[in-house]
Amino acid sequence: MIGYDDLPRELNLATHFVDRNVEEGRGGRTALIGPGGPTTYAELAELVNRSGNVLHELGVRPEERVLLVLADSVEFVALWYGAQKIGAVTAEAYTFLQPKDYAYYLDYTRAGVVVADETTEAAIREAAVGSRWLREILIVDGSFTDRLSRASPELEPAPTIKDDIALWKFTTGSTGQPKAAVHPTHSPVLSFEWYARGVLDLRPGDVVLPVPKLFFGYARDLAALFPFGVGAAGIVFPERSTPERIFELIAEHKPTILVNVPTMMAQMVAKTVQPGHDESLTLDMSPVRLCTSAGEALPKELHDRWLDVFGVEVLDGIGSSEAYHIYISNRPGRAKPGSTGELVPGYDAHIAENGELWIEGDTAALLYWGEHEKTKETFHGDRVRTGDLFERDADGYFWYRGRADDLIKVGGIWVAPAEIEHCLVGHPAVVECAVVGAQQNGLTLTRAYVVAREPLEEQELKEFARGHLAGHKVPREIRFVDDLPRTPSGKLDRKALR
Repeated sequence: MIGYDDLPRELNLATHFVDRNVEEGRGGRTALIGPGGPTTYAELAELVNRSGNVLHELGVRPEERVLLVLADSVEFVALWYGAQKIGAVTAEAYTFLQPKDYAYYLDYTRAGVVVADETTEAAIREAAVGSRWLREILIVDGSFTDRLSRASPELEPAPTIKDDIALWKFTTGSTGQPKAAVHPTHSPVLSFEWYARGVLDLRPGDVVLPVPKLFFGYARDLAALFPFGVGAAGIVFPERSTPERIFELIAEHKPTILVNVPTMMAQMVAKTVQPGHDESLTLDMSPVRLCTSAGEALPKELHDRWLDVFGVEVLDGIGSSEAYHIYISNRPGRAKPGSTGELVPGYDAHIAENGELWIEGDTAALLYWGEHEKTKETFHGDRVRTGDLFERDADGYFWYRGRADDLIKVGGIWVAPAEIEHCLVGHPAVVECAVVGAQQNGLTLTRAYVVAREPLEEQELKEFARGHLAGHKVPREIRFVDDLPRTPSGKLDRKALR
């Protein structure tokens, strides 16, 4: 296994993941599949160089932040690597936020250049009014294409080293404003070696389709970074992810790896099995050799339903911006449905007395930017306090028990919402659910919000829960809703339910 000490001191992410494919004779292989067709590694390498030169023209300096706020595209990937090649620091934000949210990102990152497109231009321009740091808004449109064509296709990489700051990974902001976990160049390289190679066994013939968008590091790495480490290909598409669009992309491009989240898995299953469903949604999933799941816990019942409907192996795992990517994952051929899996090579773990998981590895972030006290709470050298509650069985598998800050005290007893949620999802009529603590007459009770695929009575679901849970864990109140609120990264937004 490759470790930190095995990496060369001089290391640039663009040369490591893009240029190396051309230098080693894979320039003609497909790197990206987008709406305009395939882009080869040779074509991508040239686009990266031109993009880096455009950023140079705009005065971007080494170690300066570049903020990308645009829809998924080949240009997104080329600009990301172009910034990396000149030694800048990349950060990304979701494309469907309000101007006030972008104003926060602009102020927080102090980016001199922000890259936007027609989906975000108006909001970014409104947010930029009065910005103290922003010099230029680069819009990816027809004029950008012309500018790119005039830029030089040659670019010498900045002499970055493996300990230089390379990128920011934002936390999801589910408990407050997003904050950036600051990572050096070696973090993505080691994560590729340990997870993409060591667990997923990425191969040159793989084609990766991400359900989340590229602003979310989980998807960006698995679609536009890790595949490049072996000369494989990623799929990029600008539209929002829906079950119908994912079905279309699977049928069109026949990916071998589907990068998924439990919410979309539930929606895909529901679309396929609901009464009177569109028969055109039935598709050949045989090219997909595995599906990854992360972002939130995958209930065993949903895992089993997915296998029954699609027959595609699911590798549930957990990672974080703080630890760069996935650090616990199920393995091909030995997944335990309901578990989060085993330690990814390169990591050690410790479960504290209260059940909280600490993870240790050389991909740990250096700090939270501008958050001194929070940094001290979370990072202890290469050890990261995750805030997640786990149990570990005799075989070394980890079982998720919820978030430490989500625990609800009911009648003097601590209750983990995740346990109740996993139970309720086991009912055949339940698509997904969320459990939160609610106040009633000065007392705390558990309230479940449930999305059902067919009419369902509250009492029936409570009786189902009583058959599987201790009495104090049965939700006191159940509310049926059309959908659950989500953060931009697709995680459940519990704050919106309280």
